[in-house]
Amino acid sequence: MHYLLSNYGRLIRNRRYFPLWLGQLISNLGDTLHYIALVVWVYQRTGSSLAVAGTVFFEVVPIILLAPVAGVIIDRLPRKMVLVVSDVVRAGLVLALLFTTEQWQVYAVVALFTATGAFFNPAVSATLPTLLDTDDLLAANSVSWSTGRFVQIIGSAVALGVINQIGPEAAFVFNALTFLISAGLLLLLPVPQGRPIQARGWRGFLADARDGLRFTRQDRFVSRLVAVQALASLSVGATSALLVVLAEEHYALPPGGFGSFILAIGVGALLGPVLLGLFVRDYGHPRWLFGPYVVRGIGDVLLAVVTAPPLAWLLLFIYGLNTSSGMVVYQTWVQRRVPDAMRGRVFTWLDVVWNVMKVLSLGVGGWVAERAGVEVVYYVGGVMLTLSGAIGLITLRGERLEQSATVEPG
Repeated sequence: MHYLLSNYGRLIRNRRYFPLWLGQLISNLGDTLHYIALVVWVYQRTGSSLAVAGTVFFEVVPIILLAPVAGVIIDRLPRKMVLVVSDVVRAGLVLALLFTTEQWQVYAVVALFTATGAFFNPAVSATLPTLLDTDDLLAANSVSWSTGRFVQIIGSAVALGVINQIGPEAAFVFNALTFLISAGLLLLLPVPQGRPIQARGWRGFLADARDGLRFTRQDRFVSRLVAVQALASLSVGATSALLVVLAEEHYALPPGGFGSFILAIGVGALLGPVLLGLFVRDYGHPRWLFGPYVVRGIGDVLLAVVTAPPLAWLLLFIYGLNTSSGMVVYQTWVQRRVPDAMRGRVFTWLDVVWNVMKVLSLGVGGWVAERAGVEVVYYVGGVMLTLSGAIGLITLRGERLEQSATVEPG
């Protein structure tokens, strides 16, 4: 534990990392309040579940449409500029919600907000390896993930008080301020300028887009990861969204009982990267990348079998523990295996695949749950997720992520 804490402490004291970490921490708090407030605000204004569903829809679709474009921009422009502009624009868009009078205006602002955010997270993932030594990447991803989950747990509790006492609008103003603070901190980052642009104009832009897609298809590691991610997203899109239905129909919990499921996942997600850092010294084997798919898949099947809520809480705690540690290893593998010049495009293509399959999973899963019961969704989803993990382990057997590799120049 002492080794882990000293490693984390050294990272947070690192002036090349601290502004990014602190900015993400503050912004995550604002995002948590914003997301909860937005759903409540839309429902209060419209009284329509369909309007709420439409809001969620416009939070997903722009990522699918814009991610390929975002990837090229991230790899062509200075990444610090991309990060700062994304934060400043999102601050303005959050405040614009306060001036909407029609629901279509809310949809438009939400779509633009999500579109702008499609640039931010891949840019952070692509930038991190240029700021840190290679051996610090896993610890940095762990710190970011664990502190982000902690802030989400705190933010979820704070959001209810803010919304009840002041109103959802206060959460929007607070979120805008967090974006501006994050932008100011990002200005302190010593981010390298990146590669010079070889071909300008639309032809150069399209050539870069084609190069990114070609790399994604032809690289042995990335192409197999995309296939596994596609099947995994098809598996978990519905099971994640229908957890509230499982809580009420299968476990006969009251509406508030769903919150206990989310809490169990949140606690597991908070501890996962910490335990990973404590007990795993060699994360370079594919079992740490794809093993979590198998464990979660088995857990999804068991969620549809057991009926006692305490057993469900245990399974969901393991779910969060397993998913968060797997996500940290996934981020680190991609950052280490993909060249800096391609990193933004690869991360955004992975986002596209994940979200396309997620939307498809939501549609199919909702249809199956209506006709055959929510348990069937978890049976099928769990088996498919286990299969996706097994495919990853088989197709990438023999692959290793060397622990002693040196960081590539940014």
